[in-house]
Amino acid sequence: KELILEKLKKDGFEANEKLELGHLQAELFDNYVEDKLIDPTFVIDFPISISPLSRRSDKDADIAERFELFIAGREIANGFNELNDPLDQYERFLKQIEAKNAGDEEACEMDEDFVNALGYAMAPTAGQGIGIDRLVMLLINKKSIRDVVLFPAMRPLKNEIKGE
Repeated sequence: KELILEKLKKDGFEANEKLELGHLQAELFDNYVEDKLIDPTFVIDFPISISPLSRRSDKDADIAERFELFIAGREIANGFNELNDPLDQYERFLKQIEAKNAGDEEACEMDEDFVNALGYAMAPTAGQGIGIDRLVMLLINKKSIRDVVLFPAMRPLKNEIKGE
């Protein structure tokens, strides 16, 4: 963990020392690898800490059964086996809250209704997401999905009113 923090800081990237190892590994990937994946490439075996809805691997509890497809340095698809264990999901949401409190802006909030629904049983499920927006992003050579979606995410109005 210390070597990753040192490398990121040395190269001028933000490195939050409170983040878990999986988040720092993702920072390394985002900053040094992602844009070099020109040919279609599947990246597999994600850290469980950055995959809060993905099922754990039977072979390694620290790894999620998840993949992402990259083409031309851009993420085109994300897929995974769904986590269907309510106790594991609840614990992961708690970890996400810790990550959010440590500065991870992408961390999820607790969803007790979802955890409760999982308690009624969910069959093994998997899926992948690829949208027309990601394909358009690839075709018109845009790096950010916000550049191609019809209604990009906006800052909450309360931030503008308070001057934050």
